[in-house]
Amino acid sequence: MSNIHCIQHPICEHQLSQLRREETLPSAFRAAARQLTQFIAIEATRHLQTRQVEIETPVSSTTADEISDRVGIFPILRAGLSMTDPILELLPAAAVFHLGMYRNEETAMPVEYYNKLSDAKPVDFALIVDPMLATGGSAVLAIEAIKAWGVRRIATLSLIASEEGISRLAASYPDIHFYTCAIDPILNSQNYIVPGLGEAGDRIFNTL
Repeated sequence: MSNIHCIQHPICEHQLSQLRREETLPSAFRAAARQLTQFIAIEATRHLQTRQVEIETPVSSTTADEISDRVGIFPILRAGLSMTDPILELLPAAAVFHLGMYRNEETAMPVEYYNKLSDAKPVDFALIVDPMLATGGSAVLAIEAIKAWGVRRIATLSLIASEEGISRLAASYPDIHFYTCAIDPILNSQNYIVPGLGEAGDRIFNTL
């Protein structure tokens, strides 16, 4: 599908191996996630709108391009927090809107518990960030909330996605682009990505 983008790069492959490795320490895990996030974010923002401005260099006057879009970062709590700062390093003027969701362990379905989007002005371009896209349930809740808020241009960023989840979402939302560093083949009986990397939030925040 043309709206699925899997980043291919030797550095990404190396950092993915660090994420997947069971013995990787939380600090190294966070560092690998940070670098992968920036790789994905650069691709996902390739088509941001810009405007021409007049500037002065030390030598002469010239025109230059500056980003004109108002960008919003939407981390899905809690694991999505790990992807926020790396994007803010690239886009320091971006706004951050938190979406609170947790996984019901009995049904494996996402449950939303925090959303204050209606209190703010919609952004021009939304980046939904969550390290793992498994069934896609959390992404669906986030997409629908952001669409209802009034945002038309949306992208989702994940470090690893399942083939089942990302294909289903890409077919359901042909107007949205999905970016990831790896697409793993299956989900297990608990709807965890296989081979995956385990529970991203626990590994990021050292709560295993």
